[in-house]
Amino acid sequence: MGIGVGIFLIAVGAILTFAVDATVAGLDLDVVGWVLMLAGVAGLVLFVYFWNRRRTPRAVVTERRRYDEDTGLPPA
Repeated sequence: MGIGVGIFLIAVGAILTFAVDATVAGLDLDVVGWVLMLAGVAGLVLFVYFWNRRRTPRAVVTERRRYDEDTGLPPA
C-alpha cells in the first residue's frame, strides 16, 4: 500500500463517518468509516517505516582473492 491508497482510505473513512447520514440494514457506516481510517493510517505508518528502513546504509562486504603470479593458483 502506498501513500495514495492510505490517504484515499482515510478520506473515504472520514466521509463515511462524519458526512454520510444514511442507514444500511445490518451495517453501521460509522464503524466502517473508522475501520477504513485506521487501515489508512496503519498503511501510511508501515509505508514510512519500510521506506526509511530501505534507505539506511548497509555494510558492503568485499572479497579479495590473491593468486600466485607464477602458477596462477591460490597460495597454499
